[in-house]
Amino acid sequence: MTTEKIAAANSRQVRAWNGDVGAHWAAHHGRFDAMLGGLNDTLFEAAAIGAGDRVLDIGCGAGGTTRVAARRAAHGHAVGVDISAPLLDVARARTAADGIPNAAYQLADAQVHAFPAAAYDVAISRGGVMFFADHAAAFENIGRALRPGGRLVFVCPQPVGETGEAEKAEEAAETAETGEASQEARALALFGKLLEEEAGPGEQPSADAFATRAAMASLSDPDRIHEALAAYKDVTVTPVSIEAVWGETPRDTVDFMLSRTPGRAVAPEARAALEDVFRPYATVTGVRMRAGVWLVTAVRP
Repeated sequence: MTTEKIAAANSRQVRAWNGDVGAHWAAHHGRFDAMLGGLNDTLFEAAAIGAGDRVLDIGCGAGGTTRVAARRAAHGHAVGVDISAPLLDVARARTAADGIPNAAYQLADAQVHAFPAAAYDVAISRGGVMFFADHAAAFENIGRALRPGGRLVFVCPQPVGETGEAEKAEEAAETAETGEASQEARALALFGKLLEEEAGPGEQPSADAFATRAAMASLSDPDRIHEALAAYKDVTVTPVSIEAVWGETPRDTVDFMLSRTPGRAVAPEARAALEDVFRPYATVTGVRMRAGVWLVTAVRP
């Protein structure tokens, strides 16, 4: 399934989010919401959604933030936009189950979708703006959907240490040991390194999955964010430290990490080493790791 209009350069992201990547996120939507839930207070405090506001949620995924926005805009409405049909199916089902009448969803690419002009008071995104083919063009298009003086608020990752290459992962792990990277970056870098060393290369993620992971870092440089938001005024990029919940236990966390490459066999000894990566972060309320994100705010002129 595709959106009504997709920029040609976005075809890989469309395939990924309507293929294996989207299916994985849809199947684990509760876990991803728990993992990213620590961002909600930061995002919604900055968004300052009023009771009558009209809210646009970019890259809404399974609709967790759209539902929060709709509740806050009790006399307005919230519209979630995403390119992933599997995730929007989950979003619509959960919204209906929660009985939220003022939330709706649109299968579309926010970079090129013909939004009604000046139809929204605020646009938000919890990690959904990194996947555009052209960030500047996308934010300009979103800006046209905002009324003059409308607000754009999103969070996106700071640089992290996870890559698919053992050499880079080792370098990231060493950097993390100096305190220059987050707990999450250190753990994910070490996990990747051990997985290649102890479990072998195994079945690699698809090219689309690799492209999606690479896109996660596309706005990790604050200078790049400012460039992409050239059409806005009052742009701020603020570092924020959050606590991400990756699983209930170290074993559960490893199960989740390995679920991204189904069918990969890992020997018991290797599994034990992988679980040890997350033991320092295990608490009675789950495996919790500090991570860094950027809180970005801007205003449409």
